[in-house]
Amino acid sequence: METIQKNSIFSIIILMFCLFVSCDKTSEFNEYKTIQKSSWKANKKIIFEFEVKDTVSLKNLFINIRNNNDYQFSNLYLISELNFPNGTVVVDTLQYEMTDKQGFFLGSGFTEVKDNKLFYKERKKFPVSGIYTLSVRQAMRKNGEINPIPFLAGISDVGFSIEKIEE
Repeated sequence: METIQKNSIFSIIILMFCLFVSCDKTSEFNEYKTIQKSSWKANKKIIFEFEVKDTVSLKNLFINIRNNNDYQFSNLYLISELNFPNGTVVVDTLQYEMTDKQGFFLGSGFTEVKDNKLFYKERKKFPVSGIYTLSVRQAMRKNGEINPIPFLAGISDVGFSIEKIEE
């Protein structure tokens, strides 16, 4: 009986240590949305809603993409729309490299799924507090074509994260 109690106490201490170490004090927001069948439909907006209370601190904003081997391109074009609580809207066209020069996927991960943490805005201060929304949609087109790719295969998840810059 005493051995079981010692093992339980030891397990609780290990669990608490892991939780303490895994806490990221710089992360203020982190959310992912899963893309059905890993196929991102053209003009399908992925929407994130988040609250900003701190209008003083600098933050880095990231768009996070999980892709698998079905992704056929070396880059990724996105259109983002950031809506402020006061009605201001900022639209950006973004381009990211997804492979190196040899065609190997960038990002982290040991399996066929790669996590890409892509800078969206660096050293950003939010001017007003309140509820913001960010929408992201894919804007990929084949060379010489006007219409977007109807279903962009290989993107399994799209995420958004905000990290406070420790200075």
